[in-house]
Amino acid sequence: MKIIGTGLDATEIARVEQTIERFGDRFLQRVFTDREIAYCQHRRRPGPHFAARFAAKEAGMKALGTGHSRGVQWRDLEVVRRGGPPQLEFHGGAARRLHEMGATSAFLTLTHSQDLALAHVLIIAD
Repeated sequence: MKIIGTGLDATEIARVEQTIERFGDRFLQRVFTDREIAYCQHRRRPGPHFAARFAAKEAGMKALGTGHSRGVQWRDLEVVRRGGPPQLEFHGGAARRLHEMGATSAFLTLTHSQDLALAHVLIIAD
C-alpha cells in the first residue's frame, strides 16, 4: 500500500455561512450534491457541516492533483455517511482522475472547531 495523493484544506465556517446567506440555493446547488445539502440542512447549525464538506472537496481536488480543473467539478466529490465515519465518493471527472492514478481507495478525515472546518484526504494504491 502506498500513498499516491494527499490533500489538506481549512475553510472558515463564517465565510461559507456568509456565502450561503448571499447566494442561497445557487451556491448550494453548484457546490454540493442533493444528499450533502439534505444532510447539512437537517443539522441544528448547518454552517460547520457545509464548511467541512467544502474543505473535503478542496482537499480531495488537491489529492487528485487537479484542483478545480481538468474536468473535476465541485459535485464530482461527495461526502457520504453510512453509519460510520464520513467517506468521500468520486463521480464524473474526479472518478476518471482517480482511476488514471491507479487508486484503490481514499480516506477522509473531517473536523471543525468554532471557526474552522478542516479536511484531510489520502488516496491509496495497493
